[in-house]
Amino acid sequence: MSSGLCDDCFKAVRHEGTPEGNLETINGVECYVATPPGDYPKNKVLLFCSDVFGIYLVNNKLLADDFARNGIKTIIPDYLFGDPITDDRFSGKVPFNRDEWMSKHRPEATRPYLEKVVSALKEQGVTDFGAAGYCFGAPYCFELAYEGTAKAVMLAHPSRLQIPGDLEKYAAVSKAPLLINSCETDAAFPQESQAKADEILGGGKFKPGYERLYWEGCRHGFAVRGDMSDPKVKAGKEGSFKASIEFFKKYL
Repeated sequence: MSSGLCDDCFKAVRHEGTPEGNLETINGVECYVATPPGDYPKNKVLLFCSDVFGIYLVNNKLLADDFARNGIKTIIPDYLFGDPITDDRFSGKVPFNRDEWMSKHRPEATRPYLEKVVSALKEQGVTDFGAAGYCFGAPYCFELAYEGTAKAVMLAHPSRLQIPGDLEKYAAVSKAPLLINSCETDAAFPQESQAKADEILGGGKFKPGYERLYWEGCRHGFAVRGDMSDPKVKAGKEGSFKASIEFFKKYL
């Protein structure tokens, strides 16, 4: 997988709302846990693999709450180990070295936190995992699918994927249906990469199921932290979420 992120990976428009979930420690890892109201299948969990803002950004928490309202218990593991991108960092209020931050958050440093959460949830009786990967979180979802943990994977404006290598491996190894929410302007997953995904997985080639949606007028980050005052971004954010809910209800 690629270690590169684009400029838009480090930009965010903060959304308004009050998170309804809770911060819980699972096997030593802080997590944001959004639990559905009423009865829900206790053996199913959606792992929300976040962008570089992690559980710090309210947008991620609100999105997890939205999944929970639709009957899916959703957990955001803090695989950034308490060191996410914060307002003062991306606004320039404090010095921030992007390359240094990335070197500290390579897969060998971050993935073990996710593994600890998955292991604990399995011990608690969770048998069916979905994986939703936003930007930085995309490779973790692919890895969960490679190893057979994830039953269904949704990516939104993914980054850090090696194209075409990761797509070819997904086609060869994974049995998890895949939904990709892509957009018009995305340096991390440009239209050339989007077309390559269709070439490798589309047209019925990937038997478990593959779909890529394209949201015109949107740019990288739209599904989590786009500007909701822009009608096209709002439509993309809401449309990609609706599609994701339908996808997980079908396959998870």
